Amino acid sequence: MRLNELSPSKGAKKVGKRLGRGHSAGQGKTSGRGQKGQHARSGGYHKVGFEGGQMPLQRRLPKVGFNSRMACLTAELRLHELTIPSADEITIDVLKAANLVPAVVTKVKVIKSGEINKAVKLKGIAVTKGAREAIEKAGGTIEA
Repeated sequence: MRLNELSPSKGAKKVGKRLGRGHSAGQGKTSGRGQKGQHARSGGYHKVGFEGGQMPLQRRLPKVGFNSRMACLTAELRLHELTIPSADEITIDVLKAANLVPAVVTKVKVIKSGEINKAVKLKGIAVTKGAREAIEKAGGTIEA
């Protein structure tokens, strides 16, 4: 087999319709556009989703999804980030001062990600079950 002998399989290439080439060609006169109306005209079409004035499907269906307003007021903190501030007692204000959480945050939760070797004292900060075990194992304490 040579490159000049390659050809597509039989029936793989379909010949396109030759529109507007006379009555005997099968698509003469109106070229398959019907008689009159917007679709028969050149340039006559509408925007995507337009249903002739009927309320479009994307506007008939209910809205989906939810964005919590509380999400921007809460922050997660990893275990190893607790060793960054040099304060004796770690509070939300200490974390804000160390730029570990955004200034607008009102709630912080420590998650078990990374390791902690230093004993830390947390006050007013939530912790996950795994993070609590790791902090207590390192000799730290947690106050509500």
